[in-house]
Amino acid sequence: MIAALVFLVTLNLRPSLTVVGPLLPHIGDDEGLSEGMLGLLGALPLVAFAMVSPLVHQLSTRWGADRAMLAGLLVLAGGIGLRSYTGSVGLWLGTLVIGSAIAVGNVLVPAIVKQDYASNVSRATGIYSACMGVGAAVASAVAVPLAAATDWRGALGFWALPALVVAVLWLPRARSGASVVEPQPSDGHPPVSVWRQPMAWLLTAFMGLQSTIFYVMVTWLPTIETSAGLSAGEAGLHLFSYQLVGLLAGLAIPRLMRRPDNQVVAAVTSSVPVVIAALGLLFVPDLALLWVVVAGFGSGSSLVLALSLISLRGRNHQETTQLSGMTQSLGYLFAAAGPVVAGYLGQRTGSWQATLILIAALAVAQTAVAIPAGRDRTVHSGVMP
Repeated sequence: MIAALVFLVTLNLRPSLTVVGPLLPHIGDDEGLSEGMLGLLGALPLVAFAMVSPLVHQLSTRWGADRAMLAGLLVLAGGIGLRSYTGSVGLWLGTLVIGSAIAVGNVLVPAIVKQDYASNVSRATGIYSACMGVGAAVASAVAVPLAAATDWRGALGFWALPALVVAVLWLPRARSGASVVEPQPSDGHPPVSVWRQPMAWLLTAFMGLQSTIFYVMVTWLPTIETSAGLSAGEAGLHLFSYQLVGLLAGLAIPRLMRRPDNQVVAAVTSSVPVVIAALGLLFVPDLALLWVVVAGFGSGSSLVLALSLISLRGRNHQETTQLSGMTQSLGYLFAAAGPVVAGYLGQRTGSWQATLILIAALAVAQTAVAIPAGRDRTVHSGVMP
């Protein structure tokens, strides 16, 4: 039961982000923000991911992973309240705090899963990614109804409650002192910084590309679809479908990762659908729901693959935490530019075709990276000179 709590934590790692997309028109109208500024608001948590992720290893070493996770949950709840109820300044500052808190969970969950579920990392990763998908999808689906019942601030602020509940449930685990990072084992391999390892850079590229696609989609898909004539409610349900299919795909993709010596098939299978979906939205927009479903399959399976590879490539808890920090720091730094560039392209061109071309190009690049990233090379092999 204590080990399973990590899945409840992951339920809280996306709702405070994905709730924003369906509410961007309301936020923009009330705060007087352009598409470019709204894109920046959507990218700000990713900037926080990039800044905070490399620091999580030190925090985990000093406090232990479980205590650090408890702190992240409490800061997350506080950041949601700050963003929702402290005016325009709080909107931006709270968003930054939320991103910083989520970064702690992003980095620590793969390491905790590797420790608690060492014999079945891929399946456990699929489950916790599914939990992330559930939280993200529900937040997208209920954003507009919650805003109608209260206002957009109330719809954003609601998600502090589940974070506080899980923090209370996590407290006994944090008190037990479990998951304190063990010393580096002596296994015959000299310690080498993950920043000097080729496989670590491949995983970082894959993480960055799939993250960029996901955050462009969750930020701008409702706006793209409403500009094409769909209602806000329909666009929100499409975003829900995108994430629901991603959830199911994340549970299915470990079946293609059973071979311990090669994950190339899984990597390519998760990457190609996004190329197809972006081109479909661009050239056959009348079948938007179909392309959203295809994109959801690719995004959901890509996330599980990226997180699984982090756990599989690290030799131990400590190295996995370092690798997770590196891939998510640089990956999310790259991803942070996605919503901003997508919003700028939409504003500059007066349509969303350029944004869809951008998504397709990113998906092609992800497919190219997927092949070498999926090969069975431990993260400490092939050290860069």
